Amino acid sequence: MNKSQLLSSVIMQLQDDLEQAHKAALSAHETATHEENVAENKYDTLGLEAAYLASGQARRYEEIRKALMQWKQLVLRPFSEQQGIQLGNLVELVDTQDQRRWLFIGPNGASMSLRHEGASVQVIGPLAPLGHALLGKAPGDEVDLKLNVSTRYEVLSVY
Repeated sequence: MNKSQLLSSVIMQLQDDLEQAHKAALSAHETATHEENVAENKYDTLGLEAAYLASGQARRYEEIRKALMQWKQLVLRPFSEQQGIQLGNLVELVDTQDQRRWLFIGPNGASMSLRHEGASVQVIGPLAPLGHALLGKAPGDEVDLKLNVSTRYEVLSVY
């Protein structure tokens, strides 16, 4: 799989998410500041609720913007046996049921699933439980992930 193309896909998706978040933040701000939403009495909370929504949308926009900056700065390097799995690595796993998965590990803030070269690729960060467990591992290593149920993965390949 081509990691450069995959990185471009992640960046394009984050840019789309950022544009949508910007539109949502502007809309929420307009609603919060519209003259019809001025409170008429102490029980009229529409304006206050709209202000909370606008604040949340602004925070979401800022989080996506920061994630986009980090992903744009990601330097893709080939896998190194000495370092093990690191940010920018594309990892193929298999579980005990012989189900294969592809993971692209990068900076936090871009958890998504993409179709790439006919395969589904899950994009995760190092703070995700599986992302954290994979850091430093190499092909042939096993990883146990214990969430609601315990799942064991074997690292098949790393690019």
